[in-house]
Amino acid sequence: MTSDSSRPRVAIAHDYLTQRGGAERVVLAMLRAFPDAVIHTTLYDPELTYPEFKDALIVPSALNSIRPFRRHHRLALPFLPLVSESITIDADVVLVSSSGWAHGFATSGRRLVYCYSPARWLYETADYLGNDPRRSLTGLALLAMRPGLRAWDRRAAASGDHYLAISRVVQERIRRVYAIEAPVVPAPHSMDTDLPQTPVPQASGDGPFYLMVSRLLPYKNVDAAVRAFAELPARLVVVGSGPLEQPLHAMATPNVTFVKGIPDAELRWLYAHCAAVIAPSHEDFGLTPLEGAAYGRPALTLRGGGYLDTVVEGVTGAHFEEPTPELIAEAVAADLGRTWDPEPIQAHARSFSEEHFARRLRAEVDRLLADPAG
Repeated sequence: MTSDSSRPRVAIAHDYLTQRGGAERVVLAMLRAFPDAVIHTTLYDPELTYPEFKDALIVPSALNSIRPFRRHHRLALPFLPLVSESITIDADVVLVSSSGWAHGFATSGRRLVYCYSPARWLYETADYLGNDPRRSLTGLALLAMRPGLRAWDRRAAASGDHYLAISRVVQERIRRVYAIEAPVVPAPHSMDTDLPQTPVPQASGDGPFYLMVSRLLPYKNVDAAVRAFAELPARLVVVGSGPLEQPLHAMATPNVTFVKGIPDAELRWLYAHCAAVIAPSHEDFGLTPLEGAAYGRPALTLRGGGYLDTVVEGVTGAHFEEPTPELIAEAVAADLGRTWDPEPIQAHARSFSEEHFARRLRAEVDRLLADPAG
C-alpha cells in the first residue's frame, strides 16, 4: 500500500487467478488504475494466468497450498464459501472483481463490487454446463449444493456497499437475482495497437482466417463454430483451452486450427490479421469483438447478451440469431464477400478504452468514500 496516509487505501479482490480470461484482464486494468493495491484471491497460480500479475502483490487464501485446486479450481467448490469468508482485507475500499466468490470476502472498509454476473453455475446451471444438469454427475452435484450456495451467495451480495454491472444484460440479472440496482460500467479492452506483433505460424496460409478467442467450455459454443467451418472455404483459428479440448480437436476439419497459451504479441497479430472475430456464446459482456475492433476488424456474434453493447450491427459487425452451425456458416459466407470500413470500428473500440474505465472506477471509489451511508 501507499505510504501517503492522505490517500485512501484501495485493495482489489478477485475470485481466483488461475486462468487467462477477460475477467483477469479487467483485474489488470483495475491494478493499473490503483497501482498501490494489493490483490486478494482464493487461488493464484502465476503459470496459469497473465505474466503481468508476477509484478503485483497478491495474497491468496490458505487453500492455495493445495496444488490440484490451483490447476482445477472447480474441485475446490465445496470449500470456497468458507474460504471466502475467512479472507479479511484491511483497506478503506475493496474493489471487488467477481462472478461468484470475492464479494464474500470480509473487509474493514467499504466494498465496491464490479460484477461480471451472478454466478452462472448457480442461477443458469443448464446453460453453464451445456446440458440438463440431471444428466451428469457434475450437474447432480451442483443441484445438490445449489440451495445452500444460493443462500450464501445472496448474503454475500447483500454485504456489498455498491454494485456496478459490466453490461445491460448483467444489470438486469443483478436486479432479478439480488434485487440490487447497479449502474453499467463497461469493461475496457486491453489491446494496444502500438505494441509489437509476432506472427503465429499455425495461422499462416492462403486465404482469410476467422478468429475465435474463448475458453473451451460448453456454453461458449465453440463446437458450433468448429462444425460451421467444416462446410466453409475459409479457415478458423481458435485460441483457448479448457475441458472440451480433446473432443473439439477430434471433430475439427483441417481448416480449423487450435492454439493455446500464446503470448500477447501473438494474440495481437491474430487480431490484426483475421478477417473477423467469431463470437457465438451467450456472453455477459463480449470482450473479444472489442479487441478485434481495436485493429479495425469486424465481429460476427450471437444477437444477445453483452454483444448488444459491444457490437454495432452493420458498423462494427453482424449478428446471427442462434448459435447453430448453420447460422454461423451463413454469417461467415455472407462476410466473405463484404468489405468493412476500419475507421468507425476502431472509433467504437476507443469508446471502451482503459482510460475511460479507470476514470469511472476512481469516481465511484471517491463517491463511496464521500457517502458513508452508501
